[in-house]
Amino acid sequence: MTPTAKRDPAATAGLTLAALGVVYGDIGTSPLYALKEVFAPERVPLTPDNVLGILSLVFWTLTIVVSLKYVVLILRADNNGEGGLIAMLALAAGAVRDRPVLRRRLLVLGIFGTAIFFGDGVITPAISVLSAVEGLEVAAPALHRWIVPLTLVVLTVLFAAQRFGTGIVGRFFGPVTLAWFAVLALLGLPHVAAHPQVLVALLPHHALGFLVAHPGTAFVALGAVVLCVTGAEALYADLGHFGKRPIRIAWFGVVLPALVINYFGQGAMLLQRPENVRNPFYEMAPEWALFPLIALATLATVIASQALITAAFSVTKQAIQLGYLPRLRIDHTSVRETGQVYVPFVNWALYGCVVFAVVVFGSSGALASAYGIAVTIDMTITTVMTFFVIRYAWRLPPALCVAATGTFFVVDVTFLAANVVKVLEGGWFPLVIGAAMFTLMATWKQGRALLAERLRDEAIDLPSFIESIFVSPPQRVPGTAVFLHAERGATPFALLHNLKHNKVLHEQNLFVTVVQHEVPWIGFERRMQVEPLGHDCWQVLLNFGFKNDPDVPEALKLLAQHGVQLDDMETSYFLSRDSVAPALRARGGRGMARWREKLFASMHRNAAAAADFLNLPANRIVELGTKVEL
Repeated sequence: MTPTAKRDPAATAGLTLAALGVVYGDIGTSPLYALKEVFAPERVPLTPDNVLGILSLVFWTLTIVVSLKYVVLILRADNNGEGGLIAMLALAAGAVRDRPVLRRRLLVLGIFGTAIFFGDGVITPAISVLSAVEGLEVAAPALHRWIVPLTLVVLTVLFAAQRFGTGIVGRFFGPVTLAWFAVLALLGLPHVAAHPQVLVALLPHHALGFLVAHPGTAFVALGAVVLCVTGAEALYADLGHFGKRPIRIAWFGVVLPALVINYFGQGAMLLQRPENVRNPFYEMAPEWALFPLIALATLATVIASQALITAAFSVTKQAIQLGYLPRLRIDHTSVRETGQVYVPFVNWALYGCVVFAVVVFGSSGALASAYGIAVTIDMTITTVMTFFVIRYAWRLPPALCVAATGTFFVVDVTFLAANVVKVLEGGWFPLVIGAAMFTLMATWKQGRALLAERLRDEAIDLPSFIESIFVSPPQRVPGTAVFLHAERGATPFALLHNLKHNKVLHEQNLFVTVVQHEVPWIGFERRMQVEPLGHDCWQVLLNFGFKNDPDVPEALKLLAQHGVQLDDMETSYFLSRDSVAPALRARGGRGMARWREKLFASMHRNAAAAADFLNLPANRIVELGTKVEL
């Protein structure tokens, strides 16, 4: 958060309102389906004691998981002001850099959590919009057959609109979500006022009593109770957009009170009218308000879905820049906000998976089993990462670190265990998506390492090569040549091919290596390192964080500070286009399985051009090909 926002109450209020729309859209739509799933047939019997026990579990889950774990503790673990699982992964991996085995294991764990996030990104739009549209069968049972088609229409419009960016509609997210939370409270208040005895569920002994008296039923119930905290990860993921204070103000001032009132209102209604268990959220509303409520709920779920889709784009961009995914086409939808991006491939891949989920599962109840496991896996991984951050980065005493994260870990693992038993009921779906994404990310990362190793084996030392060619200098031509190469200090293949075929060397030659670091941002003061090689040749290292946009021409303007003047119209960019082929023979344990080598080769072949990723001018690029065998 900026210093201005800290001092200016108006700025804080604006950020708080914006945070409501972006951060809390997902958790704010949980009342649509959470209690309905808890008391679904053959899950938890609807008795007064059970209602009070479940309400107590919901309240204390919100308190422990969201208020204490995320809002109080994890929001403190920012990576240069940024949050999210990738930022946490970079922070934890950096903290144990001197422990390579532990670091590798944390990286694997963090990347698996990131892969599972994409499963969450598929299920959230499907279950949220479905649960909102399902209100139609409460208002008019004859409309039941239109629920899935209408859900698909809403989702199609949502994904089709992504290419226009969220800047225009984003300003309305906050006010609409604020209205949604106001309606949540207004729906619950009359029922709580009519049956104030439900407020005794605020006492923890009701939750503990339910767990002790009915351990089997309680274990099953936990798999559905966790739905009340879906979206909690967004508090940390959007830290960089809003800062800690607005997120905390929104949670304690608006979101938590509205959620508790609504959940307790549903419970109070069920105590009086158990027959409304079919859809307690919509049954709370008066008949005249049903259709407006369905419209508002659909809009709220679209906002919740938008937040997850936008996060998927952001996570994809960060994973690409950290080297865990191949380059993809990334469109910037705002000239002012660098964080507003659109990734067409990810958008339509998510859409295809969401449509599959809606058609195959067909109801929010069926999807609920799939939802919980993705959420609890990510929550557990976040807790583990937090331990290593506060132990090795903050250097707090071991006993304090265990105490700070141990309770959260027990809670997370308990919720995870309660959802693991639902794998065959639908939990397999996000696991399949997560496993597929993890395979792609691990294959790309290892494949890039093998490719770099092969190129190093064939590389020629750059300073030595420069000295050797000036023993008998080639013809110099006007202008500047910028040779992009992944390995600093190695001679680019593009230079070798240029000398071989064109037999000339430019007046100025820059050998540029772009390095992505495990920090969100790197400022211009640390962007560049320059090493003179003589003969008007320079070796240049450009540093970018995983949230920076790599813009090589813009970064090279900083060379003026080092006495190197560039004329844009006289500068050409030379790249080596590597063609990857699977190894023709086994390498004695080195490399990857044959199918993974083929997968990597396919990913490499279909990756977006490096020139686009590095923002190179299209009319001044020269690409020269090289074939590399893994």
